Order: sequence, then structure tokens, then C-alpha cells
Amino acid sequence: MRLPPLNVLLTASVLLGTSSACIVEAPGGASPEERRAATVAQVPPLSIRSGANLGGKVEVVGASVQPGRIPPGDQARVTVFFKVLQPIEEDYLVFVHLEDADGRMERMNVDHKPAGGLYPTTQWKVGETVKDEFVIALPPGASPRAINVWMGLWEPRNDARLPITNPEAVRNDGRGRLLLAQVPVGG
Repeated sequence: MRLPPLNVLLTASVLLGTSSACIVEAPGGASPEERRAATVAQVPPLSIRSGANLGGKVEVVGASVQPGRIPPGDQARVTVFFKVLQPIEEDYLVFVHLEDADGRMERMNVDHKPAGGLYPTTQWKVGETVKDEFVIALPPGASPRAINVWMGLWEPRNDARLPITNPEAVRNDGRGRLLLAQVPVGG
């Protein structure tokens, strides 16, 4: 199943076995229209619930992966919802690490600016929910059983991640990476 392109400036795609990441600068910050496009009034029903608290500033409400299984040679769209709990003083990137669930392939990064680069974290307003989308892709012939999708918020200037403040409540690696999903591979 081929997904249509995202209606954002940034589509982060990773081919397992080939690392690529794209960060797009948004000049001058988000306009009111861009802010409306990057936020949601109500989170839709989610296939993945999280509740991870990142640094007391953001809650990862949950996510969806469409389709829920990635055939080799195809792609899936991941949509993550962040609830803003406190003002954020730094511009964080969404870091995404894709790893073979069995550890047979090298980790791939899909780090990107949130909301397609249109809405930096320093502009997020307390109480709103920000929607972030990115695409993961598998080359033909890829053979992992499943892909682990690890994520969090990362500030590159200081190489600092927002820590997970409720690690006992969510699957994590103890180093600030949230296991958002394990996506099965196959047709």
C-alpha cells in the first residue's frame, strides 16, 4: 500500500540500510495558520497509547502507525501527539531511532523538527496538543521480523534529551528513549 505524500514541508524517510534525515528550517516561526495545522483540538482514537512524560514539559499522548504492518519495499506513516504541559525554552528536535527488533540491522535515524518544521517547540503553548508526522520506509528485500520505533525530544546544541520522568509507566531504555511502537514487517 503506497501512502500519499504528507501535506507538510518535511517528510522524513529512512531506508533501513541507508541512513538519511532531513531538517527543514522554517523562516520566522509559525504563522497562525501553520499553528492551527500543527495542533489538534481533540486527539483521534489511537492505536498506541503512551502517557510518557518528557521532562515535565510534554506528554506523549500516543501515536498511530498506518498501515500497522510494513511490507518490504513499502512505507508507513507515523503520527505522534504531544500534549504541552509547561513552556519549553529550547527548540527540540523529535529524535526517532528505528531498530530491528532482533538487533540484526543497524539503527537508522529519522530526527526532524516537529510539525514539519513549521512549529518549533519554543512556540508551543501550554494545554495544546501538537501533531507530528513522519514516514518510515523499508527497501525491497528487507527481512526484519519487526521494527522498534524509539523516540523522544532532543536539543542538539547541548546534545541533551528531555528525560522520561515516569519511566516506570512506559517502555524505555533508561537513556531517555521511549519505545513508541514495535511495527511488524511483512505483507
